[in-house]
Amino acid sequence: MTATDDIRIEHDLLGDRGVPANAYYGIHTLRALENFPISGIAIRQYPALVRALALIKLAAVQANADLKLIDSRRAEGIALACREIASGQWHEHFIVDVIQGGAGTSTNMNANEVIANRALEILGFERGEYDTLHPNEHVNIGQSTNDVYPTAIKLALQFEIDTLLRAMTHLREAFAAKAEQFGSVLKMGRTQLQDAVPMTLGQEFSTYAVMLEEDEARLSEARLLLLEINLGATAIGTGITAHPDYAAGVCRYLREATGFGFLTAANLVEATQDCGAFVQLSGVLKRIAVKLSKTCNDLRLLSSGPRCGLGEIQLPPMQAGSSIMPGKVNPVIPEVVNQIAFEVIGNDMTVTMAAEAGQLQLNAFEPIIAHSLFKSIQHLAAGCTTLADRCVRGIIANEERLRASVEQSIGIVTALNPYIGYANATQIARNALETGESVYDLVLARGLLSKADLDGILDPLNLTSPEKQPRSYVLPFKAAVCPEPTEGAVMPAAR
Repeated sequence: MTATDDIRIEHDLLGDRGVPANAYYGIHTLRALENFPISGIAIRQYPALVRALALIKLAAVQANADLKLIDSRRAEGIALACREIASGQWHEHFIVDVIQGGAGTSTNMNANEVIANRALEILGFERGEYDTLHPNEHVNIGQSTNDVYPTAIKLALQFEIDTLLRAMTHLREAFAAKAEQFGSVLKMGRTQLQDAVPMTLGQEFSTYAVMLEEDEARLSEARLLLLEINLGATAIGTGITAHPDYAAGVCRYLREATGFGFLTAANLVEATQDCGAFVQLSGVLKRIAVKLSKTCNDLRLLSSGPRCGLGEIQLPPMQAGSSIMPGKVNPVIPEVVNQIAFEVIGNDMTVTMAAEAGQLQLNAFEPIIAHSLFKSIQHLAAGCTTLADRCVRGIIANEERLRASVEQSIGIVTALNPYIGYANATQIARNALETGESVYDLVLARGLLSKADLDGILDPLNLTSPEKQPRSYVLPFKAAVCPEPTEGAVMPAAR
């Protein structure tokens, strides 16, 4: 290596290049920076990925030191550099674009160079003095991009999933609190946007909490597939250049460093080319996004108006809604979560196509898989937190409007079916539509039920809790009874 005040000269198979003298990265990173001006998102903008790379390199040097493949002094320097990076230092030197060709090689090289140059400083040498400690010869012992990079993605995803699960729990608890608050607020349920039968607003909000709880479980299941790793596979899974005992050792050290239950894949050749765990996770993220978006559609619809829509709930006003219509307030928080969902659904297609595009012993498209998954998880987490704090917690029920909609609805006639019969109930519904009279008044006028029985049947608790439906009322109509078949009779064929 030669150097001036501003640059140091480094060499690779393509020749010599000047690297900024104060940079921890080296020539391989510099070339990648020039080759991939794609997204403008450097890998440092995914701190979980940088942290994961550092922890993997730490586990690797510990395993190699145990196997006497690296001397203790170099190992100590590398280990300390890795610990610094894992704690958040030096991330500004991880500069390659997250979208890159080469199956993640540029990311691995970037990590090797930063770790090597920081380790050189720790040992008392200058950056770039690779004759003493080399990014590939020492930091990368027993490794390949093809096992380091996918493992780093899986570890980083474990960190990110923790954040998403916390955000989902936060939102679920916000919905659950509203469900309890609205537990006695009666309203009309709807199917196909038409009046159906009564329910409580609390029941409606409880479904959103339950949906989130189910998806938390699905996400927790999907992350288990990410615990199978291929460290020790090296290039294609045969383990070439790695010590036979390296895979077990590096996996053990990675478990100790992270607390996650990583295990070495039974077939490293298969594990090196397979992206199935990423596809599975992406599908679960899409499921979460779809259900969150449906929930936000409901919130926008229920709050529509405020006077000319449903207007059953009020979302907290967050900002002026128009530059031309004074007083207009829009459901901006549900809208932004809808847009996150659209993005996640698109990201799932990207992951699907990238996983499908792998050939033979390697998938070269894991960088876009990683970028897509990280974006989906981070944006979903931010969306859940924002929806909880800036929307759900401030929702107000318009109780008078909800009560009036139940009283005016024809849908309550469904509750009378067991007591007045379907034909009578249909006629009552038709008359109510034609005359504008209430179902309640029409039933009393026809003498189909007494006022006491009608009040009992239409009690809000009975209407919304099937297990509490009254059983003592005498049905005033005669239902047709299907006779039991006589012995030896032939039953008609089902149609």
